[in-house]
Amino acid sequence: MGHILIVDDEADIRALLKYNLEKEGYTIDEAEHGEMALARIANKKPNLILLDVMMPVMDGIQTCEHIKSNSATKDIIICFLTARAEDYSQIAGLDAGGDDYIAKPIKPKVLVSRINALIRRTRTVTRLVTNEIPQGDLIIDRETHLVHVKGTSLQLPRKEFELLSLLASKPNMVFKREVILSNVWGTDVIVGDRTIDVHIRKLREKIGDSYIQTIKGVGYKFYSK
Repeated sequence: MGHILIVDDEADIRALLKYNLEKEGYTIDEAEHGEMALARIANKKPNLILLDVMMPVMDGIQTCEHIKSNSATKDIIICFLTARAEDYSQIAGLDAGGDDYIAKPIKPKVLVSRINALIRRTRTVTRLVTNEIPQGDLIIDRETHLVHVKGTSLQLPRKEFELLSLLASKPNMVFKREVILSNVWGTDVIVGDRTIDVHIRKLREKIGDSYIQTIKGVGYKFYSK
C-alpha cells in the first residue's frame, strides 16, 4: 500500500494511527518530534507523513518547511494533525507546504479515507494539461516540474504547480472553486475554500500578481492577453 511516517509527541495518538493504518496494509514508522522525523526520512523516504503541529524540539511547521525546501523530499505528501479549534495552525501548515490536514480528535474512518485518497491521487491523478504550457513570458514545464518566469526558473511545491498548471491549461477561462478542488485535491479529499486561497496567494508571491485573477464569488482564471 505505502509507507507512512507518523510524527507526534503523544504515544497514544501514534498508537491509534498506527493500528488503524496497519489494518489497511500500510507500513508505519514513528517519530516523536521533527528532528527525529528528519532522521527517519534520511534513512527511508515515506510516501506520506502524518505530522502534528505542536511538538517539542522541532514543531510540525518547521519540520514541513525543512522537508519542502529539500529537493529530495519536497514531493512527500504531508498531512497535518491539528486541534479542532487551531485555525491558525491549519493555515500555517498550508503556508509551509502541507497538502492537507486532519482535525483532532481523529476519527479512524475519516483518517483512513483521507490517507487513501491522498496517496491514490498522487499515483493515479489524471492531468488535464500537456508537458509544456507556454504563456507569454511564463512557461510551465511538466517534464522537469519547473516554472520559468521572465528567465527565472522556479520549483514549486506539488499542489501549487498543479493548481497553476490547471489554470494555465485554459487561459481566460474561469475555473470554479469546486472544479479546482476536484482536479487538484480530488473528490475524496475534504478541504475548504481557504485552502485554494492560500495556494493562490503563494503563487502570486512567486510569479507575480498579473497572471491569476480572482472572480469574486466564483473562482479564478489565468489571465492571458
